[in-house]
Amino acid sequence: MPAQSLFSFVAGEAGDWRIERMDVICGEGLPAAPCLSMVRSDGGERQNGAVWVLRGVTSNLRYTTGSERQSLVSRQAGLGRDEARRAALIPISKTGQWWQLAQDERRRIFEETSHHIGIGYRYLPAIARQLHHCRDLGEPFDFLTWFEYDASNEAAFDDLVAKLRETEEWRYVDREVDIRLMRDGKAE
Repeated sequence: MPAQSLFSFVAGEAGDWRIERMDVICGEGLPAAPCLSMVRSDGGERQNGAVWVLRGVTSNLRYTTGSERQSLVSRQAGLGRDEARRAALIPISKTGQWWQLAQDERRRIFEETSHHIGIGYRYLPAIARQLHHCRDLGEPFDFLTWFEYDASNEAAFDDLVAKLRETEEWRYVDREVDIRLMRDGKAE
């Protein structure tokens, strides 16, 4: 994947993924829709019939050290695996207080205090993930977190998300929607 790619998450009447549920964790939710597609895009296309569209850019890892990055890359499974019939899109916004912190202060909270990378590492390679940045795009969320896993790892995914939500870092989250998906047309 190129160093930076723009993706659109398009919710509407059709899509590659069926939306099973949308839970508002905090802040404002999103309008209900039956399906979702993740589309690599240039940002200029119009999404006819979309209920909502969220855009994000894949980019460099911002809060990781070189050794953490190497470890994550060596263990991370790829997205789009046939067996990964479940997914979650979790849009997140953080408070102004978070963004006023210096980079080293955010890193301290992110990993040294909250152990975000360490927690996530325990669930690799079963749960694949990709972070999309959207704060600088003028989008309604700061991050779009995308996860894929097979049905046998659904409880592990719930555990991962619960552990992250218990950390100091999550005290800075002021909007979060947990959208659970299944590959369209597949029954389990």
